Amino acid sequence: MKHSINPTRSLPDDEVIQWINRHVWTDGAELATEWRQAREEGRDLTSVDSDFARLLAVPAPDDSWHQHLGGERNLRWWAEAVALVDRVQTLPLRKDFCFVEPDDLAAIRKERPPEINRPSWSGNRDLFEEKLHGGLLGRICGCMLGKPVESWTRKSIEVTARLTGNWPLSDYLRMPTEEEQKKIAAENPSHYFRKPSPGVLRGTIDGMVIDDDINYTALGFVLVDQFGPDFTRQDVATAWCGYLPILHTCTAERVAYRNFVNNVLPPLSATYRNPYREWIGAQIRADYFGYANPGNPERAAEWAWRDASISHTRNGIYGEMWVAAMLAAAYVETDWPTIIEAGLAQIPARCRLASDIREILAARRGGQSWTAVINHIHTRWQETSHHDWCHTNSNAQVVVAALLYGNDQYGETISKAVMAGFDTDCNGATCGSLWGVVHGLTALPEQWTSPMNDIVRTGVTKYPRTSISHLAGKMAETAWKNL
Repeated sequence: MKHSINPTRSLPDDEVIQWINRHVWTDGAELATEWRQAREEGRDLTSVDSDFARLLAVPAPDDSWHQHLGGERNLRWWAEAVALVDRVQTLPLRKDFCFVEPDDLAAIRKERPPEINRPSWSGNRDLFEEKLHGGLLGRICGCMLGKPVESWTRKSIEVTARLTGNWPLSDYLRMPTEEEQKKIAAENPSHYFRKPSPGVLRGTIDGMVIDDDINYTALGFVLVDQFGPDFTRQDVATAWCGYLPILHTCTAERVAYRNFVNNVLPPLSATYRNPYREWIGAQIRADYFGYANPGNPERAAEWAWRDASISHTRNGIYGEMWVAAMLAAAYVETDWPTIIEAGLAQIPARCRLASDIREILAARRGGQSWTAVINHIHTRWQETSHHDWCHTNSNAQVVVAALLYGNDQYGETISKAVMAGFDTDCNGATCGSLWGVVHGLTALPEQWTSPMNDIVRTGVTKYPRTSISHLAGKMAETAWKNL
């Protein structure tokens, strides 16, 4: 006789609910996101649209996640949902889908735009470390600026910053006084205000707090340091499992992690029941691969591809390749459109990400204002949709806009990245990283760097707390010997 064992049965209902809510990204059947994702990547959903509509019309599993743990009705819904998600991966692309978006490296390279000669790196070790250290510290400060308002709407960011005397942003955010909070609530009843966690507001900052944007920069270094420049996708999975606890991962990364420990290995780990496969998670993992390849965007993009393809597909992969290539180019270029184009040169010319980035480049060339461009991004993407808010392409457009309209000033660039909304800490970090590599450590304004006190904390087990300068030095040492 076979017995069905449900280990949560020994837990009170409230504890079951808390557990499921903490681990929702691993469920594998977030149908609304999967349906949206599959449409956008060009799948022909004609044969399954009615199944999606029918299952999405059933409220119980969506409204009470813990209910899928018991009851024949909910278990049947669950089985149908994951079967539908699995079926999507077998469906062909629509005949009218005009984009060309391969996942394998050879095909990606075949679809790149025509090659352009770019300068090579010829600097010495000291200059290399100056730029790498600048990139790391610039990334940390940009991340810290955006961290308190991550998941806030653009309006909510503006309301709080304006009533605390910091709009347009020109400094780290501070906590509104009680009187200011009352005024915010009275004048803006729909305003979303969540008290930020300790250590991320002006006056309370004492070094960088743990954040996934910085975790992955450290983890990329640990990966290359341990496995060398020829690391494999399996090595990436091994490094994650060895050095990064699963609860420090989110969305596509947590799904991929779940897949690793269930022996679903790369590259299948990126597609198996993973509705977040084009979200921003891979794009924020690019930085060390760019830092370690000065003047060599192609090699940086290849390393990024190996990393991204364990958890992402299509534009999710391209986002990481694009950022890594831009960072590599930032060692030898100073013009922001040129750096952005260097990133585009490593991804398919006919992909959605390239199209979306070129849209912002064209707007800048056409003389559109910063406000008009950001308004357009918010029309194109709905910030109240988790899919839009966390997608690679929406946030890439914000990054491009901030770089192009930041007047090559560090503070203005990261502030514009955060004021635009969407994934604020990710975009502030990426813009700060790029600016730091272009201009180097000594060019970073003390206003932004001094609150860090040369301290960084990460969720990577080898670096729970260390000095930023020590980590930058170790990163440079490993990168230099592999050039």
